[in-house]
Amino acid sequence: MTFPSIDLSFPHRWRAEILPVRPLILPPRHYVYPRQAEEIERGALEVLVTPFPAPEQPGAPAPALSLPKDRDSATWDSTAAHPAVDTRPFLATCALGFRDAAVPTGLWAAPNADEICAVSGGYAYVIRTNAPEIFTMIAYRPVLEVRPVVEAGLLLFVGHHAILAWGKNGEAWQSEKLSAEGVTVTSVENGILRGLGWDLMTDRETPFALDLRTGLPARI
Repeated sequence: MTFPSIDLSFPHRWRAEILPVRPLILPPRHYVYPRQAEEIERGALEVLVTPFPAPEQPGAPAPALSLPKDRDSATWDSTAAHPAVDTRPFLATCALGFRDAAVPTGLWAAPNADEICAVSGGYAYVIRTNAPEIFTMIAYRPVLEVRPVVEAGLLLFVGHHAILAWGKNGEAWQSEKLSAEGVTVTSVENGILRGLGWDLMTDRETPFALDLRTGLPARI
C-alpha cells in the first residue's frame, strides 16, 4: 500500500487523522466500510474523523457559546445551534482493496463540505461526516487516481476503463468506456478533460476529450 495522500483542495467541515493502527479502546462511534467487509483486519485504513457543525443559517437560534477559533474546545455546545449534527469524533475503518503501489490510499475533501473521501488501496468510500452511517463505495475496484477539479466542483475517480465524477449532490456523471486497459488524464482546462486510452484493436493509445459538465465526449 502506498504512503497515504491527503488532499484538502475543497472547503470542508471536518478534521481527520489517519491512525497507524486501530486504537485498543474504540471510540463510542465506530463505523466499518463497507458493512459486509470480510477480513477487515487485513490492512484496513483507520481514520479518526471529527465533524464540524454546519454554518449558522439566517434566522437560526444563536449557539449557547461562541465557536473557538481552533474548534478544539470541549466547551463548545454545537448541539444548541445544530441539534441534528453529532460532532463527536468517530472512527472510520475502511477495508483495504489492494496492496499495490499503483493504487492510491489517503483522504480527499469532497465537493460537499460535509463529505470525506477515504481511499484504501484503491477502494474509495465517500462518507457523510455528519451522518457516518451514510456512505457510497465507488464502483471502480480499484480506483487508480483521485483528481479534484475545484473549478468544476467535481472529484474525479479514474478507473481502468472510464472516469466517474462526484459532485456536491453525489455522482454527477460516468463516462463511456475510454480504454481497454488504463486511462491517463493529460490535462484539465477550460471545462474540458483530455486524456489517453488504450485501443485493443489498434494496439495503441487513443486521445479522448470529455465535457466536465456532462461527461460526454467533447471536440479533441
